[in-house]
Amino acid sequence: MAQARSRKRRIGMQIAEHATGIIASLLFLAPIVWTVLSAFKPAQESRQPPLPPWPTTGFSVENYATLNTFGDGLWLPAQNSIYVSVMTVVLSVIVSVLAGYGFSRFRFPLKNLLFVLILSTIMIPFQSILTPIFLVLTKIGLHNTLTGLVCVYVTLQLPFSIFMMRNAFDAVPREIEEAARMDGANNVTMLLRVMLPLVWPGIVTIALFAFLGAWNEFLAALVLMTDQSKFTLPIMMTALQSGRFGAIDWGAVQAGVTVMMVPCLVLFLLLQRFYIRGLMAGAVK
Repeated sequence: MAQARSRKRRIGMQIAEHATGIIASLLFLAPIVWTVLSAFKPAQESRQPPLPPWPTTGFSVENYATLNTFGDGLWLPAQNSIYVSVMTVVLSVIVSVLAGYGFSRFRFPLKNLLFVLILSTIMIPFQSILTPIFLVLTKIGLHNTLTGLVCVYVTLQLPFSIFMMRNAFDAVPREIEEAARMDGANNVTMLLRVMLPLVWPGIVTIALFAFLGAWNEFLAALVLMTDQSKFTLPIMMTALQSGRFGAIDWGAVQAGVTVMMVPCLVLFLLLQRFYIRGLMAGAVK
């Protein structure tokens, strides 16, 4: 009897856990599905009340065609966002891997103090330093340039990325490094051929964070970019939400949200197993 009750209780707990997971998944997926379906409504139907969320008069790509008529079209802001995001990922990964390896494996004066100073910048609200950033970029001639925007995004990503990579390198047993040293590996060979494959999940994690941050960032791009040809997708979405003559084209807005959302979802789904492992490796020392 006791075993039967225990088994029933265990089955009941499993059912409750699965039901909770399904409900939570549906709550998270509902806005995404709603947005994607609404983007395929005909333009006339998009201006009507949003229920039901799916097209009732047939699927249409009219909203995507309308989206391409705003400003310089869809492709130019998409190009700018791709360039800024990819360069942010590349520079963030290179700098954070080198810095993380240095903080983890080398001894130098004031190492701990320097590391704490780098981490302390996370506590500074980004909005509070926008004016100094604007003035510095203007002084060095990078204001209103995509390169200047990349520099800002990399600067914002580095404290977290360096922290993650230092912890990822700390998680690698030193015996592996000592064995490679006995085989004649120098510092460069050690990093590229021995350490990098072992901390690959951490690299994927910081790369994914950097891409998502740069792809979706709005405030810095809005403040630092005044040339319409340099606008990124989030700035274009602001123009869409402002509407023409005070009328918001909700169909085009939903299409724009879908365009911005798809790369993030695809990357996360492809790299999620590395992402989880990287978070676990970099979360603790």
